[in-house]
Amino acid sequence: MESRDSMTSRGRTSRISIEPYSYEEGSISERAGGGPTLSYQLSMPPQPKAAVLLCHGYGEHGGRYRRVVQRWAGKGLACGVLDLRGHGWSAGRRGHCERFTDYHDDLDDLLAVLRDHVHDVPLFGFGHSFGGLVLTTHALSRPSTYRGLVLSSPFFGLSGHVPAAKKALGEVASRIYPTLAVPTGLTGADVTHDETIARLYDHDPLVNKDATARWYTETTAAQKDLLARAAQLKLPVLLVAAGADRVVSTPAARAVFDRFSSADKTFDERVGLYHEILNEPDVWTEIADQMADWVLAHL
Repeated sequence: MESRDSMTSRGRTSRISIEPYSYEEGSISERAGGGPTLSYQLSMPPQPKAAVLLCHGYGEHGGRYRRVVQRWAGKGLACGVLDLRGHGWSAGRRGHCERFTDYHDDLDDLLAVLRDHVHDVPLFGFGHSFGGLVLTTHALSRPSTYRGLVLSSPFFGLSGHVPAAKKALGEVASRIYPTLAVPTGLTGADVTHDETIARLYDHDPLVNKDATARWYTETTAAQKDLLARAAQLKLPVLLVAAGADRVVSTPAARAVFDRFSSADKTFDERVGLYHEILNEPDVWTEIADQMADWVLAHL
């Protein structure tokens, strides 16, 4: 195993060569839009057949996908994993954005880093939960970027009903106190049946448990906009949904999916699974392989 640290024009990188692939952690500090410093990870097989930009869910971070990207590397997929602003090791107020499109800027900067490494190999996007919303709206605004999208339990709507009074309070707070942070109430037991991973989720200091008023209004506006514009999406799509999701609405995911104009689209609802399908015991490897094989079939 060989490791190397260096500074680049974008920030710090640390590279480790682990047969049969190399792994890099780095930061992007010099950003065109002046945004916060972002942390990223790259997983690079020797001769990648395709590259995947991975966008994690709300409140979590890219490090929680290490075993997935390692498995994908074994199938020849390079992977770029970003900690969105306000998440994980990236800078920025926790659980907050001024504009939803700030997250698109974050993906743009990771794409530049990823392209420096993989050059012109086919590029796909993977998004889990909130990351699925960010990725899909990013693909709509930059239609020539991706060859196809893989979505895991995308956050196109909440699983539970939000009272009208709470919605109104959030809208008012977004205007007068946008950084007001409110607990999400999520626990590890809500996202996976795996008790060990659930405990790690609850005690991980990089997993944020709050959301701000501005984040809430920007996200709900993005969900409405996506539903209205979904027919503009013509890319191939694989959407794998959790049949027993306690976090996001599977019917809302289906409603958006049905509006996609893609001629090649697959909706796979996994009965009984919780939200984090790639952390569900016994089946996560099969689902990860399904996703990788889908990418390879669309080269």
